[in-house]
Amino acid sequence: MSADAHGSSRAATDTTSASGVQAPEAGPGRLFTLLYGTFAVGATSRAGVELATKFSAAPIAYTLSAFSAAVYVVGLVLLLRWGHRGSREAMRVLCLVELTGVLTVGTLSLVRPEWFPDNSVWSYYGAGYLLLPAILPILVLRWLARTRPDASATDHS
Repeated sequence: MSADAHGSSRAATDTTSASGVQAPEAGPGRLFTLLYGTFAVGATSRAGVELATKFSAAPIAYTLSAFSAAVYVVGLVLLLRWGHRGSREAMRVLCLVELTGVLTVGTLSLVRPEWFPDNSVWSYYGAGYLLLPAILPILVLRWLARTRPDASATDHS
């Protein structure tokens, strides 16, 4: 048993916060952490190589590739620091930015393919990655909406 900040005891393996919301260490949150971690490593590695070796060939595509890497790194950090003040709202905003990026880059890669001589994570809506880049932010937004703490559970007065 461990004591939380309010002095109540909970089992050490409990993944439910004081507000009754499931922490990302379990359930869908664990999967999202794994996916954001995988995309963070993959997109950052890819963008690093692209920027270092062939930036002049497609500066728009490679800059957008680096931006997508930054989004995945921030998403991973938010999930790893879950429970800190504002992490849910920050993740919601990040998912909206991510979805906007996927839709924008996906559309541009269809309309202006010459801007994308190499595919990026978000090219063609993430088709090279089983469309996960387009699906992931939608799933996380749904998870956030479903697990939203109610006002009475967060009132600690």
